[in-house]
Amino acid sequence: MKKVIYISTFLCCIAALAFPSQVVKKKTQPVIIGYVGGYRGLIPTDSIDIWRLSHINYAFVDVKDNRAWLHNEKTDTTNLRKLSELKKIKPGLKILISIGGWTWSKNFSDAVLTDTSTHNFASSAVAIVAKYNLDGIDIDWEYPGMIGDSNTYRPEDKQHYTILFRDLRQELDSLSKITRMKYYITTAVGGSQDYIDHTEMDKVPQYTDYINVMSYDYADGSDSFSSHHTNLYVSSGDAGQYSAHRSIQAFINAGVPASRIVIGVAFYGKGFQMLSTANNGWYQRSLKPARGGGFTFLKYSIIDQNGFKRYWDNLAKAPYLFNSDKKIFITYDDERSVKEKCKYVKKHHLAGAMFWEYFSDRKEYLLKVIADKFKYKGE
Repeated sequence: MKKVIYISTFLCCIAALAFPSQVVKKKTQPVIIGYVGGYRGLIPTDSIDIWRLSHINYAFVDVKDNRAWLHNEKTDTTNLRKLSELKKIKPGLKILISIGGWTWSKNFSDAVLTDTSTHNFASSAVAIVAKYNLDGIDIDWEYPGMIGDSNTYRPEDKQHYTILFRDLRQELDSLSKITRMKYYITTAVGGSQDYIDHTEMDKVPQYTDYINVMSYDYADGSDSFSSHHTNLYVSSGDAGQYSAHRSIQAFINAGVPASRIVIGVAFYGKGFQMLSTANNGWYQRSLKPARGGGFTFLKYSIIDQNGFKRYWDNLAKAPYLFNSDKKIFITYDDERSVKEKCKYVKKHHLAGAMFWEYFSDRKEYLLKVIADKFKYKGE
């Protein structure tokens, strides 16, 4: 029997050398990163479709006194423990803590102001990872060097942002020597040129695994004109318009490898109260924000119902809704636009897709599209 094995192995090696074109490398499967909000309280972890996710980013961990801090400790500890237990069912699933977000980015600048504070912050974040047997850290600083939600900010944030990732990587590498686990670092980044200008995106990839481009919230409902908030392309030659394509190309031009970039999908819509019914609300003057809602809600109650009509912008590859009686315009992602984003990922060899936020589409209409288009096997 041993002779047969040896001969078989030898012949396989000869075949590989003789016919190298027939030796096929296993393709890397696109990642599917879902942000799961724990800020509301306890998460029904048993309802999370882990077989269609590669990563779960738990949102959010706060920043306090230059440390990573569980703002809602009672529910956060339960959520993190239960999320970690999902790995017993699916060992390949990765669970990360996401630190910051729009509301809890106020103290980032202080936390990374000095070498000592940055080291202490990184240590505190890694301590949470170790305590709950997690797989890494996502930094969602909104935004370095910019005011964000009335945040403290400094010009030095540009360099300190990079140093933060360096220290996180060093701390996680030290933990890895003990646990023999691979740890991940990701970051959620704003889709604007301003974000790139206030960071060193050519240096950040050496410490991080994925750059999650928040290719949504391009319109926030308070703009003077209605527009798409999560479009793949722009609708015109207007240089001021944002789009996922423009954002991603800007990050590539700034030095981020395409293979590290993750495109953002919005599982929610944003609404505008319009001044008139002109052009079905598209790119018209708006008065104030209006209700949008999660995609499951939109699909059940709004899309082509209750006075709302669906339109498709073929240039932007994005849908929108308009209610002419109420003069309400809603911009969002749907199954068709998500398919376009998935095609874009494969065409441009990006790392995959991420979305905000899991429970905004409880029926998983959009998640199923992503998993299907990526032919995700749920390993």
